[in-house]
Amino acid sequence: MSPNKVIMLADCQSFYASVEKSEHPEYRDLPLVVAGDPERRSGIILAACPIAKSFGVTTAERLGDSLAKCPNLVIIKPRMQLYIDISMTITRIYQAYTDLVEPYSIDEQFLDVTGSLHLYGSPEELAHHIQTRILAELGIYTRFGIAENKMLAKTACDNYAKKNGSGIYILTKENLPETLWTLPISKMFMVGSRMTRHFQFMGLETIGKLAATPLDKLKLMMRRKLGKNSDINAELYWNIANGIDNSPVTPGTHEVAPKAVGHMMTLPRDYGKLEEIKVVLLELTELVCQRCRGKGYMGHVVSVGLMGADYDRPSGFSRQMKMDDPTNITNQVYRAAIQLVLRHWDGYPVRKVGVSLSQFSQDDEYQLSLFDTKREKTMALEKATDALKRKYGDAVILRAVSITDAGQALHRSEKIGGHYK
Repeated sequence: MSPNKVIMLADCQSFYASVEKSEHPEYRDLPLVVAGDPERRSGIILAACPIAKSFGVTTAERLGDSLAKCPNLVIIKPRMQLYIDISMTITRIYQAYTDLVEPYSIDEQFLDVTGSLHLYGSPEELAHHIQTRILAELGIYTRFGIAENKMLAKTACDNYAKKNGSGIYILTKENLPETLWTLPISKMFMVGSRMTRHFQFMGLETIGKLAATPLDKLKLMMRRKLGKNSDINAELYWNIANGIDNSPVTPGTHEVAPKAVGHMMTLPRDYGKLEEIKVVLLELTELVCQRCRGKGYMGHVVSVGLMGADYDRPSGFSRQMKMDDPTNITNQVYRAAIQLVLRHWDGYPVRKVGVSLSQFSQDDEYQLSLFDTKREKTMALEKATDALKRKYGDAVILRAVSITDAGQALHRSEKIGGHYK
């Protein structure tokens, strides 16, 4: 390993299932999965504990297929808010050892421990120390891939740390020939099933064969197979195969200003009346504006999309318009959204609705309008409402239309990312 950098990729084993086992000690020795709808015994497996996996249960398969393999499966409905809270707790534990922590997903995080390693000994000792602490405090087992850069750390974790007894593995550039390069091309980071077939067709069955192919030759091979615009991808795959990655561990990577803030939802049935569509449009606009206010942004452009349920005969539209002034006030954005619907909706039943704001400016920089004398009072009221929702949940204050049959806000308030909290 390079003497200059020590990067870790920490991964929580079967994260959702591990959290549930920690919450339910009575299930410790039982096969457990987190899945969509235990009551109806339907849905998709989101996470499976190692015991369940020993029966052949896999993530993303249908719950019915898993029950056929393991009839005594313990099925837990997902609780996304709990998993997010636990993930943030784990982040704070990592931050006790280094300031350089970059979340990669809800259960994976990169740590640059180069500057703090001297306090804890070897990389293995530090990884074992953190591993033991998280297991003791939260009941969750973590694995650590260790290398000189993020890509090799991720590779070390996925291919080796997850499969050995200690859950810790160091991958160095020097031992690539007898480790990474011996693996089939399908095991390479960022290579899916489709790209695997392309590489196999080119005669690149192992990661080592790709690494040993001169870059100019690889570009030529990929051009012939995938077209003239594949040079960038060829260089990316060549760098991965050769363990080259100069990207730093960057805290706050996912906190950069977005280009747009939006919400889209699939409706439980066809909405054929304008009044029904208006209800969902208002609810989604409120969510979008609430997120923008929380981030301190005002949007200048509103976009609306409506889509029908019949994919054989597509209907609907996706259009945008620039408002006179940037705003994050719900009623102002909603008025613009309604204009788009009245102008472009074809009248066919709608099954999916989306609203977004873009072209942002900071919400502390705006021009006073002679025609909107109540703007500041409205902004203060909405921010007070947002504070109540953050504290007590989105359902604490609902618009009257959300209680109608068309309303979806109450149902959405029970979920995060499409899953129950």
